[in-house]
Amino acid sequence: MKANNRLMEMLTGYAAAHQNPVNIFVHMIGIPTIMFGALIPLTWLQVEVSGITVSLAHVLVLGFFLFYLTLDKVFAGVFAVFALLVAQFSAWVGEQPIAVSGTIAAAAFFGGYVLQFIGHAVEKSMPVLVKHPIQANLAAPFFTVVEMFKILRLRDDLFTEVQDRIAAQRNQEAGSA
Repeated sequence: MKANNRLMEMLTGYAAAHQNPVNIFVHMIGIPTIMFGALIPLTWLQVEVSGITVSLAHVLVLGFFLFYLTLDKVFAGVFAVFALLVAQFSAWVGEQPIAVSGTIAAAAFFGGYVLQFIGHAVEKSMPVLVKHPIQANLAAPFFTVVEMFKILRLRDDLFTEVQDRIAAQRNQEAGSA
């Protein structure tokens, strides 16, 4: 299955700054932790729709899912399952007293970002967050799912192509320097 160009551009750009296994490991913990911290306060804003409680966290997850569908249906589907589990856990924490849930949300959110910066210090690369904060926050949860596929050695052809593109870019940059 041939990946679309936008997906390949995103994967290549992300993977180029995430080659060190320590950085990747830290991101696999930090990104879901940031998501968890961000979703907790969004669960505080909810409405009943036909007897079903829908929070702003659910709306955000749906928006991310729809965007990810434009990139890759399989990755988007796995993201939806994962993100809904995180949203449900966030909702449970969000039901606790505000002092507790707010503290947990802040610690998770900021702690996750600290992990990201530690990972990039190990990698010796600038976090995308610094250059493109909106793009980084939109793409990061998607890349967590993608990285899980890589760890599980699923869709190896996709990751081989990404690494080939990174090598070609680095060769081109070395040749023009």
